[in-house]
Amino acid sequence: MSTTELPASHAELMDGVYRWQRHIYDLTRKYYLLGRDRLISGLDVPVGGTVLELGCGTGRNIILAARRYPDARFFGLDISAEMLETASTAMVREALVDRVTLAQGDATAFDAKVLFGRNGFDRIFVSYSLSMIPGWEKTVSAALAALSPNGSLHIVDFGQQEGLAYWFRALLRGWLRKFHVTPRESLREVLESESRRTGASFRFRTLYRGYAWLAVIGPRTLTSP
Repeated sequence: MSTTELPASHAELMDGVYRWQRHIYDLTRKYYLLGRDRLISGLDVPVGGTVLELGCGTGRNIILAARRYPDARFFGLDISAEMLETASTAMVREALVDRVTLAQGDATAFDAKVLFGRNGFDRIFVSYSLSMIPGWEKTVSAALAALSPNGSLHIVDFGQQEGLAYWFRALLRGWLRKFHVTPRESLREVLESESRRTGASFRFRTLYRGYAWLAVIGPRTLTSP
């Protein structure tokens, strides 16, 4: 695992949040981090392709994606050393060490060449991490800059629960604040703006009456997520 200079405050915050939670994270999050498997199934990784997850956490998504795309190489970035410890253990357990490279770094400003020895990736995905990253807009820009010429960026995160009852939205927001999670109201607008800036296609879908939002930025030939 390689390291880079990190913003200590956020790295320490995430380590504090997940020092103990990481042991039960996957068991609990499967009930409310909805749409992750839909994102993975829509990656459509080319044979021999490369895939980077920003905010890889425990490695749960990488493991599932590696099973679905057995010819691809995977890379994971996370700011939390605690989460990466769990992810590293999981890669050993799943016999994926030869196909997965993990690194500690800041998703808002990372050097793929330094961390992974690569200039770009065929697919980059971000699953329920933008809602936890200060300056998350920079993560979108950094991800697009790290794509290969025909690559695509896939994002799933909390929406605005626009089709759900007010009481549910209030209850969910209160619960999420306990974990330093803030659904990004301007997510769609930022992604649309970035797709126009880079001349890329943009696909957007609301899931479960707005509970989650799923988006893809990539080549014009992409189908809807």
